[in-house]
This record gives sequence, structure tokens and C-alpha cells, in this order.
Amino acid sequence: MNERIRKIQNTVEKFAGCPATYLQSIVVIEGFQSQTMWKGVVEVFTLEGHAKAKRAYAWQLWEDENAQYTVVLEIPPVDSANAAVAASIAAEAKR
Repeated sequence: MNERIRKIQNTVEKFAGCPATYLQSIVVIEGFQSQTMWKGVVEVFTLEGHAKAKRAYAWQLWEDENAQYTVVLEIPPVDSANAAVAASIAAEAKR
């Protein structure tokens, strides 16, 4: 496992409050009305002992040379990496 995934894993564990195991990396392209809204790699982790979620989806973005992490738990309606990105975009739009 590379350093980037390890940092994301640590963030997931802190966010979820339980151990996380790396499962896979998925390329996600989320669009709206034929425009790309987000494109990147989402890391998928299994969660051990979380009360509500069995998986977490997380990614790293860079802003002014600082890594920013996003973690979304697999709690309905989130059931995939694409749904996690869509939920994150919707949450940001409400801010």
C-alpha cells in the first residue's frame, strides 16, 4: 500500500472511529448535463465494527499545496463510489 492510500486510510479510521482495511481504488467521473463535475480516484475501505456502515469511500484533493480529504460512509442512499461522490457534491452545493 502506498503512502497516499495510508494517509487516506488514517483519515477514514479517524472519521469512522474504527479500523479500516483498504479494498480497492475506483476511477469515478461524475457528470451533470454532459459536463464533468468531478473526476478522480476513490479509495474504498471496509470498516470493522462500525455501527451503521460496512464500507467507506474516500479521496484526496489538493488545495494550495495542502491535501484535503473527503470521507463518505456507505449509509443509504450511498451504496457505491459514484454515489459517494454525488452525495459529496450535493452536500457542497448546499453550503
